[in-house]
Amino acid sequence: MKEDYLHYVWKFKKFNFLNLKTSQGLPIVVKHVGWHNEDKSGPDFFDARIQIDHQLWAGNVEIHLKASDWFAHHHHTDKAYDNVILHVVWEEDMPVYRSDGSSIPSLCLKHYVNLESLEHYQELSRQKKFINCENLLPYFSTFIIHSWQEKLYVRRLEQKTEYIQLLLKNTKNDWEKVLFILFAKGFGLNVNGLSFQQMAANIPFNLVRKTQKVQVLEALFMGMCKLLEGEKEDVYYQELQKEFSFLRHKYQLASITNPLAFFRLRPPNFPSIRLAQLAYLYQDSANFFNLLIEKPDIRLWRDLLFKVKTSPYWETHYNFEVNSKTRVKKLSTSFVDLMIINVLVPFSFSYHKARGKEVVDDLFSIMSSLKAEENSSVKKFKQLKPEMVQNAWHSQSLLSLYQDYCKKQKCLNCQIGVSLLNK
Repeated sequence: MKEDYLHYVWKFKKFNFLNLKTSQGLPIVVKHVGWHNEDKSGPDFFDARIQIDHQLWAGNVEIHLKASDWFAHHHHTDKAYDNVILHVVWEEDMPVYRSDGSSIPSLCLKHYVNLESLEHYQELSRQKKFINCENLLPYFSTFIIHSWQEKLYVRRLEQKTEYIQLLLKNTKNDWEKVLFILFAKGFGLNVNGLSFQQMAANIPFNLVRKTQKVQVLEALFMGMCKLLEGEKEDVYYQELQKEFSFLRHKYQLASITNPLAFFRLRPPNFPSIRLAQLAYLYQDSANFFNLLIEKPDIRLWRDLLFKVKTSPYWETHYNFEVNSKTRVKKLSTSFVDLMIINVLVPFSFSYHKARGKEVVDDLFSIMSSLKAEENSSVKKFKQLKPEMVQNAWHSQSLLSLYQDYCKKQKCLNCQIGVSLLNK
């Protein structure tokens, strides 16, 4: 059993609270359980109202599996716990005292807990192959699940807004550079995303703004990513190398510290190709930003991204000096949708929110029109309950659900877990 379960039991009164008595035999009437303290510091519930032996007390409630945990956690020397009026425990193995030596009434929940609730919790707590509720989830209400998924996705957008705010701070509130950094990270995918992000962050964005030649941008991006180091007989390579040497000295540029990875990547995802496509995207950035952020518009976003390709050299190359079959290397539909999901939608949410404009409904509409992403955890959710995975915001919400709740076994903080226990 975990302490979180006792928090749940106390918070939602999943115990026989009509005939309570302290471990010392005094009658208890719970007027108000208090406000749950989600932080790690301080008592577990603030501002409770509890009548003990016909006297009403106002103060805090601390919860432990064993009463002796009070001393193990050094609460007896911490004045922050002097206002605890009731110590709620599962096992009463010893009396406890405040820092001034006064004793604290205790309530042993083991004698009052709802047995059905305990059985549901024990079922949830048993380790499963994927998630704790995998045996119950298929039979659970789709309406409640979708309601929770909606909250999770909005929370995910809020979390990404916090990250964008950090980028804004680092770029002196330059929204255009922040979008450039996000696009760079997106084009790098999981393997090279952080390296591409570092590359974009190290480049003065005014240099990108005023550069309208794709070859110059290729030299800039590839040089910053250390793809132009060493000697090669390739003429195009030499031209890019010369261009970057000029830019590096003129603008005092610092290349990235981590080398790019090619290993186990399909050729269309080679960093050389993705950087060439990013250069093509930003070769005419004068009206680019305003077009993208004026209003969330999936048709406009797709039209713009589907026009992205590479310079002619890369139509016959994936790497320098190595010729390949001629192919126009445009962005695939799945890649375009990935950029919309992970770059344009979060950026649009943050940008318009900063200006007091609500675009959540527009963004949900866009995400509802996109296919759900595919990864191992989303596939497993789909096997358990297909209704959970119908579009892109569903899959995004499930990534948060799995990472923030299921993987950490925070069932009692999850709306699905709590609803299953209540049921």
